[in-house]
Order: sequence, then C-alpha cells, then structure tokens
Amino acid sequence: MPPTDSPHDSSGPEPASPAASAQGAGPIAGASAGHGAGRARSRGRILIVDDEANARAALSEILHDEGYVTETAADGFKALGKLEDFAPDVILTDLKMPGLDGIGFMDKARSAAPGAVFIVMTAFGTISSAVHAVKKGADNYLTKPLDMDALSAVIERAMEKARLLQEARQLRDRLRERNAFGLIVSDDEKMRQILELVAQVGPSRASVLITGESGTGKELIAEAIHTASPRARKPFVRLNCAALAESLLESELFGHERGSFTGAVGRREGRFKQADGGSLFLDEISEIPMGTQVKLLRFLQERTFERVGGNETLKVDVRVIAATNRDLSAEIAKGTFREDLFYRLNVVAVELPPLRERKGDVPALASFFLRRYAAENGRTIDGIGEEALARLSSYAWPGNVRELENVIERAVVLCDGPQIEAKHLPQTLVPVAERGGIPPIPGSTIADLEKYAILKTLEACGGSTSKAALILGVSTRKIQYKLHEYGGGDAAPGNDEPPK
Repeated sequence: MPPTDSPHDSSGPEPASPAASAQGAGPIAGASAGHGAGRARSRGRILIVDDEANARAALSEILHDEGYVTETAADGFKALGKLEDFAPDVILTDLKMPGLDGIGFMDKARSAAPGAVFIVMTAFGTISSAVHAVKKGADNYLTKPLDMDALSAVIERAMEKARLLQEARQLRDRLRERNAFGLIVSDDEKMRQILELVAQVGPSRASVLITGESGTGKELIAEAIHTASPRARKPFVRLNCAALAESLLESELFGHERGSFTGAVGRREGRFKQADGGSLFLDEISEIPMGTQVKLLRFLQERTFERVGGNETLKVDVRVIAATNRDLSAEIAKGTFREDLFYRLNVVAVELPPLRERKGDVPALASFFLRRYAAENGRTIDGIGEEALARLSSYAWPGNVRELENVIERAVVLCDGPQIEAKHLPQTLVPVAERGGIPPIPGSTIADLEKYAILKTLEACGGSTSKAALILGVSTRKIQYKLHEYGGGDAAPGNDEPPK
C-alpha cells in the first residue's frame, strides 16, 4: 500500500526510516536517526511536499526531532488541500514532481497561505532553475542530497522570516480594524449592533444594501465593510449614481470601446474593472435608470458584463455595496426600480438611524470633529462650552452627522478663544421650540409638531383657547395644560384670555 500522508506521529510511520535514507543515495547527507532529539515545545509548522516517500519520511522525522511540527504531502495537489487546516509557517517543496510541480504549487499556494515561507528542493541543482524558483517566490533553494547543517540553518532563517511576516500581518489587521471602525464614533446601542453586523458581514462575499437619511454615514459604513473583508488590500471604488447623466452612467460603470459614442476617442475601463478583486460602492442606487438596472442585475447574477459598444464578455470579482436614502419598496411600487435587482442587492440590509434618534452621540461626535478640524487648521481649542454643547444637544439635526461636522468645522474657523462658545454656532442652530418657524420634517419630534400647531392656532384665534381647541379637535383643558407646560402661566379651564 502507498504511504499515508499525515501529521507526524498521527496515524502511522512512513515506509522508510531516516537512517535508511541517510545512508544510501537518499535525500539527506550526513543525517543520523538521533539528530536534534525531541524538544518539548514546537518551533513552528513545516509542510513537506515531495513525491519520494522515503524523502518525506526522513525529512519529517529529522525536523520533528528538531522541534518542529510536520505534515507531508506526496504532490502539489494534495499539499494544496492541507494548507488551510495545517497552516504551515514554512513549506519545503520538491521542484520536480508529477502533476503539479513545485513552481506551479507555489503559484497556487501563495493566496491560500500568504504568510508561509517557501523553500525549494531539487536534485537538478542548476543555476537557471535556482533563479527561476527564487523569481517565482521561493525564499531559498536547496539541492539534494540535502546537507543537514545547511537545512537546519535555512529552516531556522525561514521560521524567523515567517514570524516577522505573521507579526506584520497581525499589525496590519489591527490597523485595518482600527481604520474601519475608528472613524465611526458612537455609544448608541443601535450603532453598536450595526458595527457588530459590519464585522460579521465583512468577511463574506454577500452584497449589502445600506439605507438611511442623507448624512448618516452610509459611505463610512460601506468602507468599514470593505476594510473588514479579505478584499481590504484591493480597491474600494466609489460611484455616486445621482451625479451622472443617464447617458454617461452606463459607460462609467462598465466602460466603453473606442467610437461607441460621440467623444469616445479610446477604450475606457469602467468602475467594475477598476474594482476587480475589491468592492464597488454604488451610492444613491435608486437613481440608476431601468436600462442600466438590467445590466447591473446581470452582473450580480453572472459576474459578467460587456463594455458599451463592445462584444467581449468580461468577468471580474467585485463585491457590490449599495446605498440609498429612499424607500426602494415605494420605488418598486412606482415602477422605477426593479424588484429582482432589489433582492440581489439586499442580501444583507443595514439601516442607519438618524442622529436625532441617538442624541447621546452628539457630544462625542462634536469632540471628534473638533479635534480633527483644530488639527487641520492649526488651532488650539480645549473643548466646547456648556451653552454651546447644550445647543448642539437640543438641535434636531435634520442633516444628521454631516450637518454636525459642517457646524463644528465652521465653529473651529470662527473660534477666537480657548473653547467653542454659543456665539460661534450658526444662528439657525437653535431648538425648534425657540425658532418659531415651521419645524423641519424630518428632524422634529411629535411634541415639536404639536407645540407648533397649538401656538400657531392660538395666534390665529387671537389667543382664544376654546376656539383653538375646537379647530384642533381637542379639549380646552388640554390647550390650557399645554400652555402651562410651555411656560405660558397658570390657566384655568375655559379661560379665553390670550396666553401671557
């Protein structure tokens, strides 16, 4: 029976001992069975890929005695199947093997084991093959029969490089996670749940539809999804679908061939091609015309498209993240958005709450923007005064986080003291109750709207609570109660005197 490829000491020995291999014309020169005998703690994980069973057994035994955990495979294809479960630090592979040789194996294994260090072995130790192996990604090159001292030194250096690569990768992951979520400032429970969803969805390939009012941070969430995914090192390409004319949008998405329309003086790659391997963020997805929706649907189904004016079918690997501030269900009912496209985009739904529903985040967000714009403008500003912070916290923020950011940037520029004061805020930035104007919708609470309706009706009725109550369809007592609540003084039922 052929030998079973398995981790050392797991399910049975290789057919030949290391001593037998060492003393003949085998792969190890000058090796003995007791070399480097058993160390308690693993020094790293090594995958040995060689079509010679005796060579695999000998190397596995010797390296195990050196303190390494080993796994073996008889050819490149079998080795590929072991990469994910075994996760080797170093891969020691023969160059000449039937089926998938060492160079072909390295090409395929690099994406599955990005942190592994490759060492190539061969009995055909020519300069050209050594140069070719190194060019293809091998860290080092050894000729058979292997010299044990040289092998130990090369393996040790390879392990050190693997550790450095792993540390660098972990650092990049931490920085990537911090960049993904560090700009999203919130203590709100809803936002914490959204960030947990982002972390869960990020590594998948699923399309994501982000909904929410303008200014809630949909693009920031889209970028966080991309950054939390394996695509983070690939492009994150943005396109605002509302910013382009219908005639240009299709070309911008899919590209065009030379002469496909007036002004097409050459071939142009579209956003899908630019985003290959990464993510494409389509903002204001509801603005895409029906004809382009059909092509977008086809891409989501088949991952293929053609350039405008072209016949060549192109295939790219792109994750689509879409966003809208509209109700797509209503757009479907009106016939302006395809239902099948909606379901393709809405595999994972992320709904962002408006800032007025997370008022507790206003102070933290304001402080965050203050630090950013103070640094950008070279200003030293200690913080935000109590009155200014109270105004910020009581405002309805119809423009959401984007409006808050603009207000703080303006305040930083105008600030002439150690902290931002109320005088540095826009005159319009006052609570609805103090404005006297029509409450913004969205942006106002039911209480705001009720107060506005009562006071304006009283004004039209010359202050008569009974007439106002009749018009509003409520009791006079309720009008009197509300006036007292608004600070209009004590009012007795039936009092028709204008409110003080």
